Amino acid sequence: MIVYTVGTFDLLHVGHLALLKHCKSLGDTLAVGVASDEVVNLYKPNVPVVPLEQRVEMLEALSCVDIVRPYHALEYVSGCKAVGADIFVIGEDWGTNSHNLDVDSYLKEMGKEIAQVRYNPRTSSTKIKQMVLAQSQASNRPH
Repeated sequence: MIVYTVGTFDLLHVGHLALLKHCKSLGDTLAVGVASDEVVNLYKPNVPVVPLEQRVEMLEALSCVDIVRPYHALEYVSGCKAVGADIFVIGEDWGTNSHNLDVDSYLKEMGKEIAQVRYNPRTSSTKIKQMVLAQSQASNRPH
């Protein structure tokens, strides 16, 4: 069974590790799609802090990840096809945008599974960025 998930994976943290370990537990092979900066710009206000090549390199170094595949368009069907996904893992914020509906329809048609997971409440890249900014602003204030 090939499990496929996608994300930005900026500022790799324990929430990412928990997600990836869970995904790996669902099958034999874990493939991870990594959004390019251009794709991230389509759905997030800020581009990643860590360049795509480095995000890919970090994911490739994890023992639970077998395949890392950058993607440069906001659609998931081609990624599912490319890796031969049996299970596509999505986050709790999965919406009804056309790119989400397209892959949902494709997977159902092919008899494949979508598994939805909750995000780890312990941390997120956004929380880490906010903490760094707050600390930076505090250290720049006159004492």
